[in-house]
Amino acid sequence: MKLGSQGLEVSAHGLGCMGLTGGSGPPKPDVEIIGRIQSGISFFDTSDFYGAFANEILLGKNVKGGWRERVEWGTKFGISFGNGKGEVRGDPAYVRAAYEASLKRLDTHCINLYYQHCIDTRVPIEVTHLPRFQPENLKHNKTIFERANEIAERFQPQLAFDVCPIPGTTKIENLNNNIGALSLKLSPQEKVETQIHRFS
Repeated sequence: MKLGSQGLEVSAHGLGCMGLTGGSGPPKPDVEIIGRIQSGISFFDTSDFYGAFANEILLGKNVKGGWRERVEWGTKFGISFGNGKGEVRGDPAYVRAAYEASLKRLDTHCINLYYQHCIDTRVPIEVTHLPRFQPENLKHNKTIFERANEIAERFQPQLAFDVCPIPGTTKIENLNNNIGALSLKLSPQEKVETQIHRFS
């Protein structure tokens, strides 16, 4: 599917990679990582923050050869490590340095989707806000959740909307179940019921 308006195409289902380096349990052996990579998913969402750089290094080490040409990377910046603690930063010099460092860890010449993990409120942001979590939108979000939850109860556990989900998991059986959602077909009426309006 296409993300955004600049031509980026990714697999219809992505993988949130935080748990691969211990974000939700012990780190996974490389053989399990490779199994996930070879599952048909080609969009991997990571961050320099996951495992304090270890997540990007792990993915860069395991995605080699012909696989690299079939993968889209999504990674994040925004938390600078130093003096034993993390600091939220968004200044241009830091962003450039973080990007270059992520390129090296992922062992790639291109990051397909690069975005901000945390917002540095000291630095003006001209093109990035996150309006869906502002107080005035909470009531709207609650309505959307309730409507989606009603539909999801009919199709448990496999229901996906017209987005590219990136659920994280550390179990192959859960990954396969997530991928199975791609074969679920909704009727025209069900599609109408599950429509979610975009935030402007």
